Parts: sequence; C-alpha cells; structure tokens
Amino acid sequence: MLTLPSSVRIYLAAGAVDLRKSIDGLSAIVRDRSHDVYSGHLYAFVSRSGDRVKILAWDRSGFVLYYKRLERGRFRLPKIAADAIEVELEATQLAMLLDGIDVKRVPAPKRWTPPSRK
Repeated sequence: MLTLPSSVRIYLAAGAVDLRKSIDGLSAIVRDRSHDVYSGHLYAFVSRSGDRVKILAWDRSGFVLYYKRLERGRFRLPKIAADAIEVELEATQLAMLLDGIDVKRVPAPKRWTPPSRK
C-alpha cells in the first residue's frame, strides 16, 4: 500500500515497457517524455504480458522502484487514448490497479465543487 500526498502526480505509461529496465532505463523513458524524474511524482510501467508493474519515484535521497508481479491474471488498465503516450491516474485508481480491480468498470463519483459566488 502506498500512501501519497495529494501533490504527487501519477503517470501510467501507455503501451508495454520492457521491464528488464531498471532505474536508469526507466528514468530515461521519463525524461524522454519531458518529465522531471526528480519531481517526486510516480511513473508506472506495465510489462508486455500485462502481469507486472514497476513504479519509479524519487524521494529526496534516492530512487524508489516498486515492483509487483501477479501470480494469476493481468492488470486491468484504465482507458488510454490510442495516440496517448501516458495517462494520469489518481491515487485511488493506482491502488485499484495494483489490487487487480478493473478501473474502467468502477464509475468515478462526481466531484463536488463549491457553489460560485455572484
């Protein structure tokens, strides 16, 4: 279980990534997508077979690499546009993804916004 402050953004790479890559290889992918790898945001990558995920993050003193392999099944990814290179997730969506919950089948609640003042 990951506990994340609301300021942390989560990016899921579209398409499969060779998960033989470690910190340096995954960092290069992040930089190629014009992100600051030292921002503290999370960058998630899914394997070709869809049963493994690596999440890369920087935590002020070094890189953290979180790795999960499913023993059965595949991760259920959210909808990703055909031309997208990544999709941004909320922390709840990441938790559901890592638990094997199909994010596409869970309707997101409508966000509350304060009434506008006139």
